[in-house]
Amino acid sequence: MAVKVAINGFGRIGRCVARIIANRDDVELVAINDTATPEMLEYITKYDTVHGTFDGEVKVEDGYLTMGSVKAKLYSTRDASELTFTKEC
Repeated sequence: MAVKVAINGFGRIGRCVARIIANRDDVELVAINDTATPEMLEYITKYDTVHGTFDGEVKVEDGYLTMGSVKAKLYSTRDASELTFTKEC
């Protein structure tokens, strides 16, 4: 059974963690909270200036970011106390 993880903040470290999770079977990325637009999250996930282009498919659709086998629900709030992950977890 995989450990379910949510990332609050999808900057350099958050994206790096997401890339690591995308290559693991024992960890599942279920949600990402960031105030950037979904289109921007898609772009910066696919094209990272330090780590290069992500090898798998990256797309945003219906409020989810898909990167390879990872499908994470997108949230956009500055107040983390507003986040609930009942459906994802």
